[in-house]
Amino acid sequence: MNPHLLIVDDDERIRSLLQQFLIQSDYLVSTAENAKQAITLLSAIEFDLIILDVMMPGQDGISFTAKLRNLKNNTPILLLTARGEIEDRIKGLEAGADDYLPKPFEPKELLLRINAILRRMADLKEEQIMPKTLNFGNLKYDVARNELWEGEDQIRLTTTESQLMKIFTSALGEPISRANLVTSLGKAVSLAQDRAIDVQITRLRRKIEVNPSKPRYLQTVRGAGYMLLFD
Repeated sequence: MNPHLLIVDDDERIRSLLQQFLIQSDYLVSTAENAKQAITLLSAIEFDLIILDVMMPGQDGISFTAKLRNLKNNTPILLLTARGEIEDRIKGLEAGADDYLPKPFEPKELLLRINAILRRMADLKEEQIMPKTLNFGNLKYDVARNELWEGEDQIRLTTTESQLMKIFTSALGEPISRANLVTSLGKAVSLAQDRAIDVQITRLRRKIEVNPSKPRYLQTVRGAGYMLLFD
């Protein structure tokens, strides 16, 4: 599903222009003319990003940013700051905004800022979801370093085994077909055949399984490939 953006700006012309431009850029877009309307929408819809004008009547963009953060709303916020005032930028970032864009601006720059924020959020979510270490019985696998340890002793992984662990840890609990493993490994498997993959899987099982013939962690999923589980 395409990201859903909320534009909050008291200028109807700007709201309309931004909405049309962002819809053409494949985003879902809702609009609000002030903080009160925005709160109503935020209570009903989960947005991926808020584009918020600083200079608004009633509650301004900076105080509204602070209010959202006090309410534990962590939706990314891109502030639109009039005249590019440095003081507004600092206050906005201190209030909890993720970025700012001085007016006037090119639509393409707005799109680049939006994409950058959404990428950062996606990366952050992935880091939060991905465990730093995986346990296989008395073995520990360091995801970041791609290292397998048994207590204080490191268990050596071949280049292909290391690549397999990276592939499987990027899709924990999901079956990966032999064809996809062959494609991901590329030249690491000298014979780009299913049989070559099976051999490599058998070797990796010998290192992470207590009983490789009855695997608990690196399982075969009939008709779907292989799947990595952990304690």
